[in-house]
Amino acid sequence: MRLTVFWERMAAHFGAAYADSFARDHVMSELGGRTVHQALEAGWEAKDVWRAVCRAVDVPAELR
Repeated sequence: MRLTVFWERMAAHFGAAYADSFARDHVMSELGGRTVHQALEAGWEAKDVWRAVCRAVDVPAELR
């Protein structure tokens, strides 16, 4: 998954304004105690980060 697709999906689920806030502030155990931004910067694949977000916040199947 390309980062552009990842951010499009984040915006579709959270809204454009809140997606970055969530990604910057929400520490997720699914990401090893990292935020979305930290996980991506640490080299996690965007698809794996997206899957973790989907599990953590129950993203509807049509947005996965």
